[in-house]
Amino acid sequence: MINNIQTKLYFLILSIFIVLIDQFSKYLMFNNKKLFINKDFLLFKLDFVKNYGAAFNIFSGSRIFLSFISIFFSILLIYLICSKNTFKSYELYSYSFILGGTIGNGIDRIYKGFVVDFINLNIINFPVFNIADISINIGLFFLIYNIFKNNR
Repeated sequence: MINNIQTKLYFLILSIFIVLIDQFSKYLMFNNKKLFINKDFLLFKLDFVKNYGAAFNIFSGSRIFLSFISIFFSILLIYLICSKNTFKSYELYSYSFILGGTIGNGIDRIYKGFVVDFINLNIINFPVFNIADISINIGLFFLIYNIFKNNR
């Protein structure tokens, strides 16, 4: 019983850690735009974009709807992490990464009205994104991996 609680707590703390890293990086960019904008690294440069929508700016201007979606999925993911005992660790990692990213972007949407994006890839033409977006994509990768692994 204790091991099960510790495991669930570990995955919730992982999500919180992702939220903290995401929010700290956005705080740095938001409050130091002039210092960081157009800093060019090998594969990416730092930029500053206010994203009023979701991925690829879909649902732009739908702050209340997107905030509700963030809250709904955050509650659902917390429930999935805490309720089931049969999940494998990579499933829990996927839920944790998606939860951390969802909460990170949700905080921006609810408190600022937009999501702060700042990573701009140099190697391909791709929308500007942030740490929360990376976390969500890692979580989705784990989920897709799980689907293909279980269908073999």
